[in-house]
Amino acid sequence: MTVEQLIMALQQMPGQAVVLFEGDAGYSLVGGLNIEENGNGMPDEVILFPSMEDD
Repeated sequence: MTVEQLIMALQQMPGQAVVLFEGDAGYSLVGGLNIEENGNGMPDEVILFPSMEDD
């Protein structure tokens, strides 16, 4: 999924909904994101990371 596809999908969701992602330990709130810039011909990557607060 590209950033553009993600934005389009999120625009269809209710604005007050929280964003979760599924991992081995269950669901976690998204706490933030970073960009991993690749200068080697590979596309850049957006990395989501979990909230460190109690869910």
